[in-house]
Order: sequence, then C-alpha cells, then structure tokens
Amino acid sequence: MSEATVVNCPTCGRKVIWNESSPFRPFCSKRCQLIDLGEWAAEEKRIPSEGDLSDSDGWSEDKQP
Repeated sequence: MSEATVVNCPTCGRKVIWNESSPFRPFCSKRCQLIDLGEWAAEEKRIPSEGDLSDSDGWSEDKQP
C-alpha cells in the first residue's frame, strides 16, 4: 500500500490529503477555493508574461486575416 500524498492548502496552509476524500484538493475547503478564485478574478494573482499587452493591443478591424 502506498503512502498518501499530503499537500498544503495554497490559501491557508492546512494539510490536505490528496485523494478522493478531499473534493476541494489542493484546497482544504470550498471557502479556501473561493478565496483563491476571488484573488484571480480581482487580478491580485497573475501569470507573468513577456509584456503587459491587453487582448486588444495591436488589433485593428482594418487588418485582414
């Protein structure tokens, strides 16, 4: 029998067993999951990129595909 994988909740740091009995993994609870989602939605978290271009930068209706 293999040893259970244990991770830390990214929001609060509590230990979470990584298996089917932990439905919100890697989070310890729905609350921590929603806190993390809210931080992404509020752009408090972001994935670093080469530049800070928005989706519309460099786009024009005049350009043809």
